[in-house]
Amino acid sequence: MDLKKIKELLSIIAESGVEEVEIEEDDFKLVVRKNASNIVMQAPSAPAVFPFHTGYPPPAAPTYPPAALVPAPAPVAPAPVEAAPVAAAPEAAPAPPAGTLVRAPIVGTFYRASAPTADPYVKEGDTVKPGDVLCIIEAMKLMNEIECEVSGTVRKILVANAEAVEYDQPLFEIDEA
Repeated sequence: MDLKKIKELLSIIAESGVEEVEIEEDDFKLVVRKNASNIVMQAPSAPAVFPFHTGYPPPAAPTYPPAALVPAPAPVAPAPVEAAPVAAAPEAAPAPPAGTLVRAPIVGTFYRASAPTADPYVKEGDTVKPGDVLCIIEAMKLMNEIECEVSGTVRKILVANAEAVEYDQPLFEIDEA
């Protein structure tokens, strides 16, 4: 379909009350929607053939119809401005934990013990000191021991055994001594 035919069709559609027109001719398809935010044309779906590696990107696909043929959108009247409702007092955010949070330094699987039948490294209520192993995080088949950095008591264990953990996810709450 040539440009002259497309111009004629657009002028006819603009004068008529038709909201949408779809035209197919051989391997060419044209869809025109009146008062639509965009116009879509679909080129034939033939595979693109490019030489192997030229060092240059493939050419950009042409855009149809040319910008000169696309009607400008109708101006939109601004919405009336209403007074903003008075916001209620914000609710108090939950208080952060009083102790220290031990966070996951890596992504992996959290294990409380060195083996399925072994005792866990720590339990809630245990006293810990810097250097004590709290858990293991397995990442890419490597077992990484996570050590405590403060002295105190384990208040809460926040992750279940064999659960996947994300980077910086809280694992333990420790009340510092």
